[in-house]
Amino acid sequence: MSLRFLALRIAGLIPLLIGISLLLFAVIHLAPGGPMDFYADNPGVTPEALASMKTALGLDQPMPMQYVSWVTAFLHGEWGYSIRTSRPVLLEITERLPATFMLGGVSLLIAFVIALPLGVISAVKRYTALDYVLTLISFSGISLPVFWLALMLQLVFAVSLHWLPSGGYENIGDGSLIDHLRHMAMPVFILAFATVAKWARYMRASMIEVMRQDYIRTARAKGQSCRGVVIHHALRNALLPFVTVVALDLVNIFSGTVITEAVFSWPGIGKLFIQSMDGRDYPVLMGIMMIASLTLVLGNLLADVAYGLIDPRIQMA
Repeated sequence: MSLRFLALRIAGLIPLLIGISLLLFAVIHLAPGGPMDFYADNPGVTPEALASMKTALGLDQPMPMQYVSWVTAFLHGEWGYSIRTSRPVLLEITERLPATFMLGGVSLLIAFVIALPLGVISAVKRYTALDYVLTLISFSGISLPVFWLALMLQLVFAVSLHWLPSGGYENIGDGSLIDHLRHMAMPVFILAFATVAKWARYMRASMIEVMRQDYIRTARAKGQSCRGVVIHHALRNALLPFVTVVALDLVNIFSGTVITEAVFSWPGIGKLFIQSMDGRDYPVLMGIMMIASLTLVLGNLLADVAYGLIDPRIQMA
């Protein structure tokens, strides 16, 4: 991996992050209502107190000055205070990160381990009964609404069979590994099922395209086995578009868990995002969206690095 290649990719992220922060800051300030509405709805808060709070929060300054002040504080780790709880935003988010990383990380790992071989098998055995079954499963995972499937799983495994808890992170007073795994089972399945369906389709399409190339026919004509052709020739080149999808889906650790965490009462970033939207907690929303944006940008960087490792010719571009 060339250091110049990596340095150029990292340098390109700086203006991108600045643009994202400008856009998010503008969207938050153009949203209906405002940070002071939380206090204005309280009849015990006087207009003088509201004006004093507005000055203390810097909301009486022009928009460009507010943005500069926010960016400066954000870079120093001072992300403001939650309007709902009056706690530091950074503390609110970091307390929820482990639960979200656990849920999203496990589901993405399971999805990768399952989707990669499924896509390859479906491509190699295309137009067979096995391919049709895998395609049906993939379309089901893509088409079924997450909230509906989550509710059906709760109805079957929690309400009817009593095998799994309907939601939460752990039972009070337990906290064992088995207890955590039982609470994770359904939300991890929901996230992994949808991801496997999408990734397997991408891998299948990529493998089919590569298997049609002339060098694959040449390898077969030289007498190589089907397994050798797939593993040593087709798979490496088919991974390029698949890596893009996987890297970009890393942001689902935050965005993809919103509905799942809400349905299963999982105490992660997704649930915090829903609570902050309901309470118009704009400082927390800005923090969460900036972290999600940073994750997406880093996912793109990871895809570029993986491209360079898989195909060294890309580093010369």
